[in-house]
Amino acid sequence: MADNRVVQGRMVTPESLAELIEDDDIMDAEAIDDADRSCPDCGGDVLSVGYMPGITEFVTGFKCQDCDWSETDRDD
Repeated sequence: MADNRVVQGRMVTPESLAELIEDDDIMDAEAIDDADRSCPDCGGDVLSVGYMPGITEFVTGFKCQDCDWSETDRDD
């Protein structure tokens, strides 16, 4: 499994994907994975990444590869 993926025409690392979702710096990120779901906005493929925005929190973030849509598991 490759660590880097293409999102909206740009190559992203797990860290840069998490920062896109969080819209802020993050501490650490796990490998990018396929979320096995489609984007609710455009129907594109969705990626997931687990990351730590701070020392006491772990979040799973989801980001469409084709449009601006993203969410985290804490949005529920």
